[in-house]
Amino acid sequence: MIWPFTRRQSAVTHISGKGEIRAQFKVEHAGFTLDVALDLPGRGVSALFGHSGSGKTSCLRCFAGLDQPSQGYLEINGERWQDSARGIFVPAHQRAVGYVFQDANLFAHLSVRGNLLYGFKRIPAAQRRVALDQAVELLGIGHLLERMPGHLSGGEQQRVGIARALLTSPRLLLMDEPLASLDLKRKREVLPYLERLHAELEIPIIYVSHSPDEVARLADHLVVLDEGKVTASGPLKETLLRADLPFVFEDDAEAVVDGVVCGHDAAYGLLALHLSGSASTVQLPHAALPVGQAVRIKIMARDVSLSLQQAEQSSVLNLLPAQVLDCIRVAEQAHVLVRVQVGGEQLLARITRYSFDRLNIQPGLSLWVQVKSMSLLSSN
Repeated sequence: MIWPFTRRQSAVTHISGKGEIRAQFKVEHAGFTLDVALDLPGRGVSALFGHSGSGKTSCLRCFAGLDQPSQGYLEINGERWQDSARGIFVPAHQRAVGYVFQDANLFAHLSVRGNLLYGFKRIPAAQRRVALDQAVELLGIGHLLERMPGHLSGGEQQRVGIARALLTSPRLLLMDEPLASLDLKRKREVLPYLERLHAELEIPIIYVSHSPDEVARLADHLVVLDEGKVTASGPLKETLLRADLPFVFEDDAEAVVDGVVCGHDAAYGLLALHLSGSASTVQLPHAALPVGQAVRIKIMARDVSLSLQQAEQSSVLNLLPAQVLDCIRVAEQAHVLVRVQVGGEQLLARITRYSFDRLNIQPGLSLWVQVKSMSLLSSN
């Protein structure tokens, strides 16, 4: 869905300030209250993450102006769209917002080209920030322009829907679980294009999802919502490691780290990477990528073990020197999470309390990390 309109710039209050998104919303519904305050980066992907009913979509509707909070403030990179204290509320049809829903909602009677032009032609030429050719190339839909929506796959429809939203030249792109209605194959088809938007456009994206893998792959900033409130907000890599968040204690506790491709072993199909801020090299099964290319890697806490000595002749490929930062002990659980520093990155190791006591794990202890498995999330 998009809102085509001719923008009346007088509706928006321009103020000086750094590139950032500042928001405060309080909305009361029957049995549910959204009460959030957010400071988000003015570029990149900010993910709203939480279980169903946590308030993700309600928050997104406030950004779009579809809901008007009883108390609200919204500033997008120096433009004030809402300030209840001053009686400012820019309505939805005057906000420079692109909105992508779970379903593409394309106009069935228009071709792909017609869908793209529907909103694009309604934006004055002087206000266009995304060109038609640019959106088509970014989403890889040049070969689809003359097709009708009924002859597109689900993934193709969603890519057209994203391109259509971009062609409204938004100041903010809102994405409400855009992959939720797609099967695994179609999700894998669309994800690389979402990464391109992240890498090549300066338009900030607020991305709603309950999928940890999508968030880990796409997000720069993570906001965790629960029962209408923010329980955590910060850079993705730091927030994933916070000990006060419930998902840290679950089986899928993970760390996201950055690396740079340094080689490829064609005989064994292993990609070699340098971790950020470290001289250590790790290897994982993957096709060759250009040397020097930046990548993002996910390492599950359950796939990390610890040793006081460097193992020799082990089937585990990746053995890294590390230092213990701290540990998370939970009553009534048989496991302990140990946070360790490896170069410029931090990992979590999920080990038994028995092993924790036997190794006498303490902050500052130097040891070896053994990574049994890791997965490449994205490459830029």
